[in-house]
Amino acid sequence: MKNIVKTMVLGGAILAASCTDLETQPRQSLTPETAFADVDGMESLGLTAYGTLRDFNRYGQQLIIAPEIMADNLRIIANTGRYIGQEQNADRAHIGIWNGGMWSGINTTNIILAQIDDEDAIPGDAAQRQRVKGEAHFLRALMYFDMARIYGYEPGREVNGWDKAVILRTEPTLGFSNADFRARATNRQIYDQVISDLQAAINLLPDATLGSASVYRASRGSAQALLARVYLYDSKYAEAAASASAALASFGIADDGTGLATPENYISGFSTAPNPESMFEVEIRANDWSTVDGVNNSVSSLTANVFASAQFIATATDELIESYEEGDIRADAWVETTRTGSDEVVYRSAKWLGHKGDFLENLPIIRAAEMFLIRAEARYRSGDEAGSRADLNALRANRGLGAVDAGLSGSDLFDQIMLERRQEFALEGHRWFDLKRNGLPITKAGRFETIPYEDYRLLPPLPTGELLLNDQLEQNPGYN
Repeated sequence: MKNIVKTMVLGGAILAASCTDLETQPRQSLTPETAFADVDGMESLGLTAYGTLRDFNRYGQQLIIAPEIMADNLRIIANTGRYIGQEQNADRAHIGIWNGGMWSGINTTNIILAQIDDEDAIPGDAAQRQRVKGEAHFLRALMYFDMARIYGYEPGREVNGWDKAVILRTEPTLGFSNADFRARATNRQIYDQVISDLQAAINLLPDATLGSASVYRASRGSAQALLARVYLYDSKYAEAAASASAALASFGIADDGTGLATPENYISGFSTAPNPESMFEVEIRANDWSTVDGVNNSVSSLTANVFASAQFIATATDELIESYEEGDIRADAWVETTRTGSDEVVYRSAKWLGHKGDFLENLPIIRAAEMFLIRAEARYRSGDEAGSRADLNALRANRGLGAVDAGLSGSDLFDQIMLERRQEFALEGHRWFDLKRNGLPITKAGRFETIPYEDYRLLPPLPTGELLLNDQLEQNPGYN
């Protein structure tokens, strides 16, 4: 063990200088003696992997804003150089998380999973060991799922047979002795690994309670919820519905929607830590940011003007604003306001208000409402239109709306599901992926040309530096 640790620290310090999938050094202040002494140390190491999720190249900014502005929910109102290309879907302007610390987080989970079962080398409490192992499986699954849905097509929706996703590593890269360059795995291989990891996590993790700090860490229910999302992307509709139902049951939410946020606390819930619907939420504390992170990079700064120094560069499209029904509390997620230098009507977000002070807030990653919409879509795809309508109505009843028409069916029912998702998760990073995973064109609210599903711009380019470093990597089509 000591030799392995030395190899990781000495070799890893060199390899981590580049942002490749060979990045080996977990970015934390733990010493090898602390990290590998016992289960407590392994748990501390695992907590550093959670920290990668709040990076501004992950959920801290890019994965929240880019999927909205690359589709039809957001538009730019101030040219600071950010997201200008993404709004236009310009060549090579996309979501780019390959160099965003992802590989370091994945390698951290691989280190844990390679060592945690060795009770002689890693002594400690059995229940704690099980939880640490389950969290590593969950986090690795989330990271690989995000990578796969960005850099590749979903299984079964490949264009011209292109099925490459990202490099797959399930063993730790501890140093030069086991560092190797690899080709990209297929999307099927990545999805199978993600599903396997989540199934393992479900059997290892404890339960959590909505509205409590327990949702800041992976739980049995959050693993079931993420698995439901993955199954939906993978067109495994019966499994998606079953997993969504299991997640709702784990958190004590009834099929009629009892337990969801109500019209009275839906908007305020986004200024509550944790959000009352969060099944998994990333906690951010003041010491996790530098003094300028909030004003420079936070979602709050870029989408709202509640602080005087906010950048406020993005607002809702008119099409989104006009889509809400009368009485829909979700319309209140947008507040009409003004911006210096613009005489047009603009809207600030009421979801991202930096309620913890100075732009600081948590990041709700999976909310309970998603389970109803996953199940509604999965049931529709499986021919259970009555069940699909029931799920829509359970959600709508908690958003101030009446039931959908009892005769709503076919493509009209599907369109309603997509509209409910668009409205429910506006500015939560789902819209681009909802269009892409269904093989639909990327609509732009009439502001720019629609992007056909077959367009090469649906996938981002791999970083040029990675291709030069690793000659086994193949670039995505259209970028050579």
